[in-house]
Amino acid sequence: MTARDTAPAAIPQESRAPAQAPLPAGAARASLPAQAEDPAAPPTQLSAPSPAPASTRAAAPGFSSRLTAPLLIGSLLNPLNTTMISTALVAIGHHFDIGAADTAWLISVLYLASAVAQPVLGKLADVLGPRRVFLAGLVVVIASGLVGAVAPSFGWLIVSRLLLGIGTSAAYPAAMAVLRDESARIGRATPRPVLARLSFAALGSAAVGPTLGGLLVMVVGWRGIFAVNVPVALIAFGAALLWIPADPPRGRAADGSAPRLGLDPLGIGLFATALTVLVFFLLDLAHPMWWLLAPFLALTATLVWWQLRCREPFIDLRMLAGNAALSRTYLRHGISYLLIYCVMYGYTQWLEEVRGYSSGHTGLLMLPMSVAALVCSLLGARTKGIRGPLALACVLLTVGAGVLVLLSGDTPLAVLLLAGACFGIPQGLIGTSNQAAVQAYAPAESIGSAAGLQRTAQYIGAITASSLIALAYGQSASDHGLHLMAGVSVVLGLVLIVLTLTDRALSGRT
Repeated sequence: MTARDTAPAAIPQESRAPAQAPLPAGAARASLPAQAEDPAAPPTQLSAPSPAPASTRAAAPGFSSRLTAPLLIGSLLNPLNTTMISTALVAIGHHFDIGAADTAWLISVLYLASAVAQPVLGKLADVLGPRRVFLAGLVVVIASGLVGAVAPSFGWLIVSRLLLGIGTSAAYPAAMAVLRDESARIGRATPRPVLARLSFAALGSAAVGPTLGGLLVMVVGWRGIFAVNVPVALIAFGAALLWIPADPPRGRAADGSAPRLGLDPLGIGLFATALTVLVFFLLDLAHPMWWLLAPFLALTATLVWWQLRCREPFIDLRMLAGNAALSRTYLRHGISYLLIYCVMYGYTQWLEEVRGYSSGHTGLLMLPMSVAALVCSLLGARTKGIRGPLALACVLLTVGAGVLVLLSGDTPLAVLLLAGACFGIPQGLIGTSNQAAVQAYAPAESIGSAAGLQRTAQYIGAITASSLIALAYGQSASDHGLHLMAGVSVVLGLVLIVLTLTDRALSGRT
């Protein structure tokens, strides 16, 4: 990566980094299996270019609050909307006279769109420039908020959530790419506190989502869940226009032509179609359509075949196979959020339909989880380790799932609050730790795509969680359904503990 590829045009020539400033050894490689597997190897900040001259650093300290403010606002929209709707599902179901199995589509369609859009928009941010992608995503978010606020039927809500998943997917990978460009401009790695603020914005918004959603439903009705995105996106759009610098020139081909997008439309289509077929199968496990497994397996096999032969694949399977540490990070992240979202959606529905709490009261009952997640995300950002926080988080997820197994219609209020808190602590620790792992293990030149794939793993976990909830509850929540969901979560929690404790790449990052 040269300064011509990374330096914004607005920076005077004399303040730019040297034209051939090299990256740290190995930073630009497509994979780092040796580093990832060697516990004795020191942590590598892959996004850090070589230091710029002292005069450059003095003139351009970088990572100002103005630069990061729009990134933080934009990045909170996707996680906020993934959890905010949890306390509105019952109200939406009553309004349109549909059950829990139908409202689960509001969860799945956002995650389906996000799972596909995150790596695509991450790739676009790497090639076209993160500022352009960031702004375009916010325009789509504004449109989705308007559609949802006036939706005359449940189908239009599905359309709104689809647009919302696409639009909000731009912010996180674009933000990571902006920080990468800023690192290259000033010649030093992105400070961990900056990454911590980005993680805190995502985790914090996801954590307060159920409480905020409950308050909005109670004060303005469930349409407020959709309408609130419009002013937030407008604020982020204005701040981005003012404070995010113009995209630096991207690299050109040897013949001087514009860089190839390399989007792999066939790979994207195969992935989206296979995932859609899987969602249709998973959302009706009570009456499984087994015949759907045949096209799913055929699509998956075709996708793998094509990704191994495509020059610029949608999902770089060879890189993931060679970078085992990054692949295990994605797997951990997906399973962790499967458990977390079971609580976000399944537990809140149980509180409303079985215990009889209103949306507002349910949101307040989830407040201990929100506070615990916020506090632990800050603590996780301050620690330098990865394995220790992850191991603690996995144990608490398993314990929290065990508590859910014991709940019933007459469980004391204090135990209900404790159950939520048991999931809040790991939510804060898992987000910051896995983000640090992606930053450490991912190739520097494709950090946008890598960040998008991390979110894709998270959303596949969420889709699986919504499917488990639909199977457990059917048309309405029940004690039996909650216990079934919790029992499966306990087993998955034990699997997560084993995956974390046996990961050799984490042994040097305690």
